[in-house]
Amino acid sequence: MNRIRTVITGMGIVSPIGCSVSEFWNNLIEGKYGIRPITVFDPAGFPYKQAGEVIDFQPEINAGIEPVDRGLAFILEAVRQALVDAKLYPETSTIIPAGIMLSTNFGSAIAMENVLKGTASSHDFLKSGFQYSADIVARIFKLSGPRIVQSLSCSGGTSAIGLAAGLIRSGRVDIAIAGGYDELSTFAWSGLSALRTMTTDKIKPFDKNRAGTIFSEGAGALVIENIEHARKRHVRCYAEVAGYAMNNNAFHLTAPPRDGTGSARVMQEALLDAGLSPDSVDHINAHGTGTRDNDVTETRAIKTVFGEYASKIPVTSNKSIIGHMMGAAGTAEAIASVLTIKNGIIPPTINYETPDPECDLDYVPNVKRKASIKVVLSNSAGIGGCNAAIVLRTIEETNE
Repeated sequence: MNRIRTVITGMGIVSPIGCSVSEFWNNLIEGKYGIRPITVFDPAGFPYKQAGEVIDFQPEINAGIEPVDRGLAFILEAVRQALVDAKLYPETSTIIPAGIMLSTNFGSAIAMENVLKGTASSHDFLKSGFQYSADIVARIFKLSGPRIVQSLSCSGGTSAIGLAAGLIRSGRVDIAIAGGYDELSTFAWSGLSALRTMTTDKIKPFDKNRAGTIFSEGAGALVIENIEHARKRHVRCYAEVAGYAMNNNAFHLTAPPRDGTGSARVMQEALLDAGLSPDSVDHINAHGTGTRDNDVTETRAIKTVFGEYASKIPVTSNKSIIGHMMGAAGTAEAIASVLTIKNGIIPPTINYETPDPECDLDYVPNVKRKASIKVVLSNSAGIGGCNAAIVLRTIEETNE
C-alpha cells in the first residue's frame, strides 16, 4: 500500500518582523532585525532587556473570554490566517474533522503569573493549563479531530508538524493543524534568564564572536493535508512534508553532546523517512541559536550527515533575524522554508562578521541569495535534549 502523502495548504504567522506571511517573508529576506527593547513587561532587574517583541498586532478573532492573553491571541490569529489560506475558513461554518497539534514552552504565561501571585480569575486558572490553547482553537474554528498540546522546548514547533503529518499518514484525519506559540512575560523571562544562554549583544549565529541567543514571542501555524484530499478541494499545495523524525540526546538538560550525535541522527532519520539521500538536499534551515555550543555541534552534525557535500549546501539561521520564538520557532522556520522553495530565495544569516574555524559551512552571510530549491531540511533542538527535523520538498504536479 502506498504511503499517504502530506502537503501544506495553508500558513499563518505572527512574529517580531510581521503579522502576516507576506510581511514576515519580505522582512526576512531583507534581513530586517526583529530584536528591540522590551516593553510588554518591565525588564528592570534582569540582565537581558531586549527581545523579539511582536508590535502592531491587531487580532481579528474574539475568543469570547476576558482578557485574551497575548499568546492565545497569537496562535488564534496564526491559525485563522492558515485556515483562510487553505480555504477552510470562513468559507464554511460546518465542523471540520481536523486534528490539532500545538507546541508551547510557557502556554499562557501571564495567566500563570496571576496564579502564582494569588490574583488569578477563574479564566486565569483555565488559561494557565497548556491544553486550553487547543480547547479554544477547536471551539472557535470548529475542529473536531484529535488534539495534542506538547512542550518539547525549542524543538516543539517542528515536532508538531511531524505529528500532524503522522496523524494524516495513519489515516485518522485528512487535515491537521500544526502550530506553535509563546508570549513574553516576567514569568517566562525569569526562567529564560536563568539559563544564561542569552546575549546583551546581537544574535550572531555561526560567527566567531557569537555570545548567545535572544528569545522572542509569536506564533506560527500550518494546515497539513492528505494530498488527495487537497486535490479534490482544488487548493494550492505549497510543499510536501516528505519526512520527519524526533529523538532525544539522553545526555544533558541544557548542553548538547559535543559531537552532535543526536542532531545528526534526527536529520538522518528524517531523510530516511523521506526516502531521500543527503545529496538531494538543496538547503538547510538550521536551528542556529547563536550560542557557543549549539552552533558548533550543529555544524558537526551537518558534516556527519552530509560529508563532503556539507560545504556545498547553503545553511541559514532565521533566528539571526527573528530571534528564538521558543515553541513557535519550528513552525516559523518551516514557513520560511516553504517560502524559500516557492520563491527561490534563501534568507540570509545576518550579523555574520567573523568566520569561526569550527563553523566553516556556507551560512549565506548577510545577503539573501537566489537559488533553485526543491528540498529543504529544517532542523530544531531543545532543552532536555529534544531534537526534531522535517524534510520539505516541491510538488510540481500540484503547484499553481
